[in-house]
Amino acid sequence: RQIDPDTHRAKSIVEISRASNGSLHGRIVELLNPSRPNPTCDKCSDDRKDKPITGMEIIRDMRADGANKWSGGNILKPDEGKVYKSKMELIEGGAKLQVSGCIMFICKSQTWERM
Repeated sequence: RQIDPDTHRAKSIVEISRASNGSLHGRIVELLNPSRPNPTCDKCSDDRKDKPITGMEIIRDMRADGANKWSGGNILKPDEGKVYKSKMELIEGGAKLQVSGCIMFICKSQTWERM
């Protein structure tokens, strides 16, 4: 579950899977309390533009970077249409995933909960 850092409420359910090349990818399988029914990524500027957010791949090309750490990929914030360079790390014995996204030197982090 993706947790909103401002409200501390679950925002979406993201399924993370391993591709045949070993990289991790994640897609939104369910939006929790969307602002409108069946929202699309109207602010996206890449291949996801105007596509439904439910089912959308938001994590791309994360590569192993040590034990329980991944980096080198990117993460999309659909409500902004912005793509951030990303790092992820399993914490609390794998119960949570610390996800950070950066543009230039500005970074934000979120902690997601395993379901």
